Amino acid sequence: MVGEIKVEGVVKRFPQQDAEDIVALSGIDLTVGAGEFVSLIGPSGCGKSTLLRLIAGLNGAEEGNLYIDDEAISKPSYERGLVFQNPMLFPWLNVHDNVAFGLKARKRYKHNKSEVDKFIELVGLSAFHKSYPHQLSGGMAQRASLARALVNHPKVLLLDEPLGALDAFTRMNMQDELIRIWQERQTTMIMVTHDVDEAIYLSDRVIVMTPRPAKIESYIEVTLPRPRARNNPEFLSLRSKILEILNFVGRVEEPNYYL
Repeated sequence: MVGEIKVEGVVKRFPQQDAEDIVALSGIDLTVGAGEFVSLIGPSGCGKSTLLRLIAGLNGAEEGNLYIDDEAISKPSYERGLVFQNPMLFPWLNVHDNVAFGLKARKRYKHNKSEVDKFIELVGLSAFHKSYPHQLSGGMAQRASLARALVNHPKVLLLDEPLGALDAFTRMNMQDELIRIWQERQTTMIMVTHDVDEAIYLSDRVIVMTPRPAKIESYIEVTLPRPRARNNPEFLSLRSKILEILNFVGRVEEPNYYL
């Protein structure tokens, strides 16, 4: 498993009836190394989730190319797991069956049944493997969603604001869980977030995007050792730097912080 992502000169447009096309992405160039944790941050509606969907293969670009390990991305694949802000679990299935769903769809469940239990344990839900989504807290449901994506052993895990709907305390705990899973699995992770502190806390690099039509304004390296202290002077300096860039490119909303 490798998982290097390359995005070269990508342009994405959305046709409009009786109006000019909306240009969401304009000339995006980005390389994410195998095993790297990268966050995409920028104003609301700038195209962060659009870029994630292109990498997932859910949409195609009008111009440019996207690759995983030098193979062109042209359609969805289990090699690129996708986790949304809402867990999107099947309400009629318990945790075990939700996690196993992808394996069953690919007819891999019979020979990989133990993998389901392994990943349920990885996200700390072993005691809840028979529970249904309505019996889970928001954080627990998101853990199940992560296990469902990871059980397919994706090269890349794409995270579209996966913690955005959680309360502050649960969100910080889940940030630590993401880091633990990432360190254990060494899966390439690309996360969309509006939270500057979250991006710094989790990432090897923070990619700052401009308003639509989006371009990449800055690549911010985060070299702080893990675990990271949010009151570390270098952490606070990085926060100020990113906020200055966001203000410069036209930030339209105040990111959330955890002090």
